[in-house]
Amino acid sequence: MRHLGYVGVLAVCLVGTLPLELWLGVAVYRQWRRLVLTLLPVLLVFLGWDVYAIAAGHWHFDSRQTLGVILPGSVPLEELLFFVVVPICSLLALEAVRRVRGWPVGDEQ
Repeated sequence: MRHLGYVGVLAVCLVGTLPLELWLGVAVYRQWRRLVLTLLPVLLVFLGWDVYAIAAGHWHFDSRQTLGVILPGSVPLEELLFFVVVPICSLLALEAVRRVRGWPVGDEQ
């Protein structure tokens, strides 16, 4: 079961923030183009960083704690999912606070 720990944490993060989308209607998932444009820089920078750190021997992942699906650059699938899930959860939280507090953000100011 140790190999499900990383994925489990990511699943809990998604499930924990899903009510923000469903009940507050923050529309993060419905604005897929905006979401993709937000995720692309995160994925490029941090996956690139991981690939470099793994190749240089500065970073590694315990194979006993991952699913064993290794992507190019020796990056485990869970690491890619981390760079997708955490920004999505952050956006959901930001949009929920905006909705509840009525705060403008970005180009709306």
